[in-house]
Amino acid sequence: MNYLKAEKAFNKKNKKGMNYGSVPGLIIVAVTIAIVLGVGATILDGIQSTQTADSYAYNATQDGLQGLTDLSGWQTTWMVILAAVVVLGLVAFFRRSSE
Repeated sequence: MNYLKAEKAFNKKNKKGMNYGSVPGLIIVAVTIAIVLGVGATILDGIQSTQTADSYAYNATQDGLQGLTDLSGWQTTWMVILAAVVVLGLVAFFRRSSE
């Protein structure tokens, strides 16, 4: 019996969930990822324009650009999920405070 109480106390004490203080950090991370993807694509495009078409280097930068395009295509999904997390967190917060 004491073991279960100790385990519950340990789990409650060390449980680290998200709170509203972590939301600005998540937004900063999302914006930073968008900036890095944009700058990376700009750099690769600039490099590719100086290369001979169908060369190994040209194909490598083309693959890099395609990868960045694929990755940046998920940004909208990430932002919708982040917004949903914030809204659900607010609903849960107000629901708890009204009880």
